[in-house]
Amino acid sequence: MARFDDSRPEMTAEEFRLLRDHVYSHCGILVHEDMKFVMERRLWPRLEALGALDFSAYHRYLRYDANRHVELEAAVESLTTHETYFFREPSQLKAFREELFPLLEKRNARTRRLRLWSAGCSSGEEAYTLAMLLKDERRFDDWDVEVYGTDISRRVLTMARRAEYGPSALRATSADLLERFFVPVPAAPTKVRVRDDVRAMVSFGHHNLLDETGSQLVAKMDAVFCRNVMIYFDQSARRKVLRILRDRLVPGGYLLLGHSENLLNLGADFELVHLRGDLVYRRPELPGLTGGEPR
Repeated sequence: MARFDDSRPEMTAEEFRLLRDHVYSHCGILVHEDMKFVMERRLWPRLEALGALDFSAYHRYLRYDANRHVELEAAVESLTTHETYFFREPSQLKAFREELFPLLEKRNARTRRLRLWSAGCSSGEEAYTLAMLLKDERRFDDWDVEVYGTDISRRVLTMARRAEYGPSALRATSADLLERFFVPVPAAPTKVRVRDDVRAMVSFGHHNLLDETGSQLVAKMDAVFCRNVMIYFDQSARRKVLRILRDRLVPGGYLLLGHSENLLNLGADFELVHLRGDLVYRRPELPGLTGGEPR
């Protein structure tokens, strides 16, 4: 491919439409019209890396090159942010621990197995937070417990597996939690690493939330955390993601969204559950199995 010119190309309206639609069809992430400027600047490094002379050439690369799938992941990586931190939205986590843990213990008493999914886990803070809650609770100590974290970005999954974090990721972590669940990183004085026994409870995998076929490989879950992820999707993609998440929940399993998100006007087949400290959603029970849980 020709050498990249030092003068960076502008993105035309048609190039924006083509790239926006291509990204959307891949992963459901919708880049709004007013984000054209942002898209242009975030994709400039990709054009430079490939030597593409303009955004039309870059679009052709994404559609036809043998490495198009790798590059599409890089493009999505450039367009998304992965801001998160440990113990985010503490009131929801408190309600989950105090009100849903006992219900899950009762429900799964026979199998003594518990599966939690952090869908769109970014660099792993939420998945490890769930593992730490389980550690603290102790009621599942001798159970078969797994926390599964997935994300569409391989870069952040690498960070999640490394499990090393700086002050920004720990800004809501108390000194007590910091001492109990993290160890220093000698080579990086400003960072700490998640303790090995917590890391052992968590596994990570690459996953596109819109991929129905790939989703079939995900085990049935007792609860799914998909917080502050669907803000990237339009209504159509949200409906599809919710349908997939519902399918991966056991009947009666819980869906926890970010506090700024809800299922209004999405026609999703979930029940709204009123906990004392929060609202969550639940896949309806099978007929005849209500479990006497809060509504």
